[in-house]
Amino acid sequence: MKFSDALTLSTRMFKNRPMRTFLTILGVSVGIGTVLFLVSLGYGLQKVILERITTADSLLSLDVSPGVSSLVELTQDNVDKIAKIDGVVETSRLANISSQINLGDKTANGAVMAADQSFFRLNGVNASYGKIISSDDSLDAVISTAALKLFDLSQADAIGKQIQLTLYTTSINSEGFEEVKIVKRDDNYTIVGITEDENSVYVYVPLKSIADVNISKFDQLKAKIVNNSVMESVRTQIIAQGFLVSSLSDTIDQANKIFQVIQIILFSFGFIALLVSAIGMFNTMTISLLEKTNEIGIMRSLGITGKDIRAIFFMESGIMGFLGGFGGVAVGYFAGVVVNFGFNILARNLGGKALALFYTPSIFIFFIIFFSTIVGLLTGIFPSYRASKLNPLDALRYK
Repeated sequence: MKFSDALTLSTRMFKNRPMRTFLTILGVSVGIGTVLFLVSLGYGLQKVILERITTADSLLSLDVSPGVSSLVELTQDNVDKIAKIDGVVETSRLANISSQINLGDKTANGAVMAADQSFFRLNGVNASYGKIISSDDSLDAVISTAALKLFDLSQADAIGKQIQLTLYTTSINSEGFEEVKIVKRDDNYTIVGITEDENSVYVYVPLKSIADVNISKFDQLKAKIVNNSVMESVRTQIIAQGFLVSSLSDTIDQANKIFQVIQIILFSFGFIALLVSAIGMFNTMTISLLEKTNEIGIMRSLGITGKDIRAIFFMESGIMGFLGGFGGVAVGYFAGVVVNFGFNILARNLGGKALALFYTPSIFIFFIIFFSTIVGLLTGIFPSYRASKLNPLDALRYK
């Protein structure tokens, strides 16, 4: 039998039993759509979270902080030593200084995070509103959302406002005791951006803008390396100097492993719906076999082989699975758009920001259509086998 003839015979279902065929394909589409919807939700949540905590440069950066012992301090000399390690291409410092933040007639206790401008890029810090500090020579300030609440300002109203800082620095006096020095800054810093942090009150300013304060030690250092191949070597050398070293890539790896488990769980829930749909398709193919028994007898008496009969049933089930896959992609995508739209409306009403909760890699779309086709073919194995083994005489006598 020619392929075109087998294809024609296997697609008669759309003409002879259009409603049953449509409902069977719709059932498969719902099952595939459920899988796509849930897995896309897992991918989307992963993408949203990772994009908020990382940048390309931050993945190549090591987070260096002083050791547990007070004898190990992150001074400029130590920063210079780390910068000279083979494989380190850039360093960026941050000093955390207790302070008072003054805006108009309001004052709040918080922290000044004095950092090099490159610290934002290496640490993956982004402004949720506005922009980050433009340069080391600027008097820009980036403030946390927790600080805005204390000043009773919205994000839009805060941009362009000027703040003054009073720093509380510590130093060791001639008698060996630590003393606090109050430094009131004359500079006015302009708020240019907002960072999303509801728990801590702080403001980022350029480290260079308080260079006259003579900061002797830093609380954090970002060391960017040339590539991942030297990360462990550089990490070992920094640890040997007594510092604590961590990497955002370690956190990302752990997060990816967690999301892989979540995606497998979500896929399992979707697979249950797909299994129910597959049972429905199997039922359709079995009924089709019973309806075509007499017809199979006629075809066999005309010389059509059992192999050809098997091919017809396989093609019929495969076509339904393939079309169910396409329908499932449409159903899953549409459901994701509707749910994401509803979620974003709710988020805006509650004062949050819009997010894209669903993300579907292109390769997964091809996989899900292929997977649906395979499921369709599997449901056709038993009916096609029975059809090919029917005795022509028994089939002709079947009523």
